[in-house]
Amino acid sequence: MKLIRFGKAGKEKPGIELEGGKRIDVSSFGEDYTEQFFETDGIRRLAEWVDTNKNSCPAVSDTERLGSPLYRPSKLICIGLNYSDHAAESNMQLPTEPIIFFKATTAIIGPNDNVVIPRDSTKTDWEVELAVVIGKKASYVEEKDADDYIAGYVLHNDYSERAFQLERAGQWVKGKSCDTFAPLGPWLVTKDEIKDVNNLRLWLTVNGKTFQDGNSKNLIFKIPYLVSYLSQFMTLLPGDIITTGTPAGVGLGQKPDPVYLKAGDVVELGIEGLGQSRQQLVDWSR
Repeated sequence: MKLIRFGKAGKEKPGIELEGGKRIDVSSFGEDYTEQFFETDGIRRLAEWVDTNKNSCPAVSDTERLGSPLYRPSKLICIGLNYSDHAAESNMQLPTEPIIFFKATTAIIGPNDNVVIPRDSTKTDWEVELAVVIGKKASYVEEKDADDYIAGYVLHNDYSERAFQLERAGQWVKGKSCDTFAPLGPWLVTKDEIKDVNNLRLWLTVNGKTFQDGNSKNLIFKIPYLVSYLSQFMTLLPGDIITTGTPAGVGLGQKPDPVYLKAGDVVELGIEGLGQSRQQLVDWSR
């Protein structure tokens, strides 16, 4: 299934996108896509309910705003430098273990919402990423069992303010957690719909120019390893998000000079099977 949430910001309703692209409102199922939903086998229960009730569900217009396909996940965990080409363009050594940082969940917005350039920002950057959604509580998971803990996948743009991230005490979370810096969606795609998560094309354009064009087969640390690894250090809760890193082509790595975003710029991105999104950059004061 493709899970969506739609409506005005802060008042989204749960829906799904059916095969063929029709979107329906599943509010009458009675649950949003929360930690409890995933913890109680919500994907299976919803699929069974939809089989019986989809014909009576209201249609959702294609013009309706989409929000994040998840409701307030407890954690958004990020993996840094997880593509060798991105590590090279960043002039950083390949990691011997996953580099972990967090992104504040207050940064989460819908896939096509405006992104606000923070006050005093000079180096706002883009990063197309494949994100994993946890489906059940995970602690000390073996790598061979990791797939059992995955609910699905989602497109993520890991916006970064490089001066905040790299030049102010080297604390990455400051450059990653600004409001609007985590557009998610359009969909949460359940894992059964993705045939090979290790062979998905990722791309990103700025004002129509392609900057990123990579493939998830080039992940240094693969998804089962990441789920297992993280679960050795923290409990992963249902609905938690792990975003797995970005391929080469970020603004920081452009030659001869870095390229950063300014108000009015339009960023479009997508991942094979996970849809695409579009954000326009606006000044923080607006």
